[in-house]
Amino acid sequence: MPTYKNSGRTLKTLFAAITISAMTTGAAMSENGESRLIEAAERGDVRTIGSLLSGGVKIDARNARGETALLAATHANNIEAAKRLIEAGADVNARDNIQDSPYLYAGARGQLEILRLTLAHGADLKSTNRYGGTALIPASERGHVETVKTLIEAGVDVDHVNNLGWTALLEAIILGDGGARHVQIVRLLVEAGAATGIPDKDGVTALQHARSRGFTEIAAILETAKRQ
Repeated sequence: MPTYKNSGRTLKTLFAAITISAMTTGAAMSENGESRLIEAAERGDVRTIGSLLSGGVKIDARNARGETALLAATHANNIEAAKRLIEAGADVNARDNIQDSPYLYAGARGQLEILRLTLAHGADLKSTNRYGGTALIPASERGHVETVKTLIEAGVDVDHVNNLGWTALLEAIILGDGGARHVQIVRLLVEAGAATGIPDKDGVTALQHARSRGFTEIAAILETAKRQ
């Protein structure tokens, strides 16, 4: 007759193996879904994004670079994909491995539509990038006039100083080209109450930088502000 001496132990081992296999399979399926979500966001594939979210894929899952699907969509300026993710609850302040968030990146790159979406859904106006700067500082440097206006109106600190010792005003002059867009940005910052006398780490003010670079229109704006 057959013996069942070890049958209990055998069944326990079998059940344990089945459980581990199911857990491993589930984890793999979850990771695959998360990867697909991020890839769909990069492509701007709104239909796939909706399908994956309906299937329970974690909306703020990250890839090896620390990017969420929303940040991937923002990097590609896929507005509809970003909108779909934000309205589904994606974190607009989730940072990647180099401290970019959807809000900070959209602001720095002048992606106005996505920026406005992040501002309407809890963007942290005090958050800073890897250089210690607010979204307003790189936006000012890169000449994104409407973005600068939007960030000022949202309430970003116009006098925040980054790790280089620069405010938005200083960066617009030091790294800007002195052209029409940067003239407008300097005017916007001054009108918003930016302190024109804050110097850089070498003690050089915005006005001194403007004069040394031959930015006469910008210098005139700063000279007028200084007299007031």
